[in-house]
Amino acid sequence: MTAPQPRPNVAEIPPYVAGKPPVPRPGLTSYKLSSNENPYPPLPGVVEAAMTAVERVNRYPDMGNTELYDALAARLRVPTDHLALATGSVALIYQLVQAFCDPGDEVVFAWRSFEAYPIAVAAAAATAVKVPVLADGRHDLDAMADAVTERTRVVLVCTPNNPTGPAVTQAELDAFLARIPPQVLVVVDEAYVEFVRMDDPVDGLVTHARHENAVLTRTFSKAYGLAGLRVGYAVAPPSVAGALRAVSLPFGVSSVAQAAAVASLEREPALLERVAALVAERDRVVAGLADAGCPVPEPQGNFVWFELGERTLEFAAAADEVGIVVRPFAGEGARVSIGETEANDRLIELARRWR
Repeated sequence: MTAPQPRPNVAEIPPYVAGKPPVPRPGLTSYKLSSNENPYPPLPGVVEAAMTAVERVNRYPDMGNTELYDALAARLRVPTDHLALATGSVALIYQLVQAFCDPGDEVVFAWRSFEAYPIAVAAAAATAVKVPVLADGRHDLDAMADAVTERTRVVLVCTPNNPTGPAVTQAELDAFLARIPPQVLVVVDEAYVEFVRMDDPVDGLVTHARHENAVLTRTFSKAYGLAGLRVGYAVAPPSVAGALRAVSLPFGVSSVAQAAAVASLEREPALLERVAALVAERDRVVAGLADAGCPVPEPQGNFVWFELGERTLEFAAAADEVGIVVRPFAGEGARVSIGETEANDRLIELARRWR
């Protein structure tokens, strides 16, 4: 008798590989630099707001996310019907592909880019079209535009690009959008937008206002330091935002996550001070790596990328030995988060010895 079988595409879903936790080492503090987490704890008042919500976890969360939608609408100056919430921006990527792609439809994205993209595409039985990044880790937007066909339904632009680091400029994005047919959805994945410091940065909200096929996805996991609570949002035309809400998991964003996100938005000036400190530390690390003879692609997120090829796993093992856990992509390179000062110092010293 044949057992129940999942759809064939399920067997083709690549596994998501999470960043490993730090390895305990006697006499040495170990650091996790493998998941692009914010090394700072939640802001004062955020934990208190979350704990107040914890006292009500016998009740379902507000399925309408009313308070958080209102706070985001005020902060971003967009109507609430342009917003959709989910358990992190990664969930929104899954929902967008699910909502807009039939089996066999194409989704174009840079590669290497965010590891969840091919998983989301395979889960929807769509077809992934991977366009190699340039030698400096940047999106090849011309090649991505060339890859769009009559079967393309979604294009994903990760800026800053995870894991390589560089970001797209507004001029580049405008030129790219001008080449994309209006029926193709362009998703601008801005998970690390708060860390961008460059000339002509993308203004996602202006882009959204100008293009009916443009969607932004953002998260509270990175700059806001709420990775453990899983909450992200999309800014999209009402029809797209409505589709996202239609396919979302009921009660997906917990009451604790909603309360913490609202409290974090209320404390955004203090949060941005922390982000500025992380950016300054990123700049120090980049300078230190260059001085060590190990330059990296221009990072605009809270991480750096080492192009290591076949030596990637060897580098990751060496990092483990000095008490820092990095995220290796076998045969390609390693992504290393900007963490505590001591952890970053060890990374620079490792790079100095590695060359």
